Amino acid sequence: MINQFKKKTKNLSFQTAPLNLKKNEVITLASVVEKETGAAWERPKIAGVFLNRLKKRMRLQSDPTTIYGIYEGFNGNLRKRHLLEMTPYNTYKIPALPIGPIANPGTEAIKAVLRPDSHSYLYFVSKNDGTHVFSKTYKDHKKAVQHWQVNRRNRTGKSWRDLKKKK
Repeated sequence: MINQFKKKTKNLSFQTAPLNLKKNEVITLASVVEKETGAAWERPKIAGVFLNRLKKRMRLQSDPTTIYGIYEGFNGNLRKRHLLEMTPYNTYKIPALPIGPIANPGTEAIKAVLRPDSHSYLYFVSKNDGTHVFSKTYKDHKKAVQHWQVNRRNRTGKSWRDLKKKK
């Protein structure tokens, strides 16, 4: 696995990573990006959101990191009590990257972290189909959460597996 990783990443420049992230931090963040979206074209945008949050010293608040930290007792339904549980992976509680990767990121997720989209988004919410709505303000984010997560009609019958290739 290590040899394969080295082979796949040998042409990537980790020395110019945003925010002076170390190689292991790039891989950790790339693993979060990998788990956050089923839409490959969103990876650089999502990486940009997380880097914007890190710049501002905001918590990442990534559901996949929280799930990774509680996987043994997780039944597929993330609840508020899970978000409050302290683990070294729960980015709702810790003010930084998790202690290590939560998945094996593909090279495209690593590239997304090394070359993220430049924007001012700080939030995103799932549209329940593998894609997301991005917001610059918490007020707009709350509206998107209300529309896409709280409104049951917008959650029913959708899957990232239904994504068509875009871009």
